[in-house]
Amino acid sequence: MPVPQPSSAGRIVRFGVFELDLLAGELRKGGARIRLQEQPFQVLAMLLERPGDVVTRDDLRQKLWPADTFVDFDHSLNTAVNKIREALGDSASSPRFVETLARRGYRFVAPVQREEPRAAVGQIAVEQPGAGTGNDNLRGTSAATMAYPGAELPVAHRGVTRGLFALIQLMYLIFYLTALFHLQSLDLIADSFLPGWGTLTIMATVLVTAGAGIPLRCYLLSAVSFDYRRTGEKFRKLFPFVLLLDELWAGAPFLLTQKIGLGAAFAATAGLLYLPFSERTLVRMAYPDREDRSGAV
Repeated sequence: MPVPQPSSAGRIVRFGVFELDLLAGELRKGGARIRLQEQPFQVLAMLLERPGDVVTRDDLRQKLWPADTFVDFDHSLNTAVNKIREALGDSASSPRFVETLARRGYRFVAPVQREEPRAAVGQIAVEQPGAGTGNDNLRGTSAATMAYPGAELPVAHRGVTRGLFALIQLMYLIFYLTALFHLQSLDLIADSFLPGWGTLTIMATVLVTAGAGIPLRCYLLSAVSFDYRRTGEKFRKLFPFVLLLDELWAGAPFLLTQKIGLGAAFAATAGLLYLPFSERTLVRMAYPDREDRSGAV
């Protein structure tokens, strides 16, 4: 089947760090070519022709699978869409690019930039999902300014972001369990520089936060491991509590000052203070909300 020819909107279609060269029949990420078979390429090109609009399964069948083609259409289309998502690092449960509408079709949800043949050098047309590509859409910016579809975040493979998030949860679980297993030693360390009520406060804080943190981390770890599609929504609701919990535990390295030194304890605490915001960023990258997709920061 011939590759769909580019319209007057341009032969290069950019979205995030990806670009689709309609004439060359290539999908590229940051300039590097990504292998994508002809049929998935054609489906992606057709979706990019109408970003933000629903492209029905019948539309795809009529244009890409002629009536005289004897093929299992449903299986072929599902396979093509899965290959597109694999190439883009996308997910059906939390789509950043291709959204599935059950029994209807598909929709490309990320902002799209088209290279205008008659545009001035350095200018490109920016097309938001559901919007036309008129003169009011011209922007004198490069494709790099929209590294993440609809937001300021970079595009990364969901497996990487979910894996990093899971490692952070595992790290905190180890913190909690180590503190509880060595509670007596922790009591002696705290008593050495904060005797009396100070030691009691530290021990009570460790017991309460570890008791609350263990089930929380187990929940987040299982949610991201099984790719629960509402993980982003749930984490955004839990974030104030996660932030408070993580900031309290950020001071834990100072309990080891005698062993690792004041400088190392300060550096470790500084890193731990930032960690909850890293968790939030990773969740937004793996499970973007509507604001991320629409371009709100």
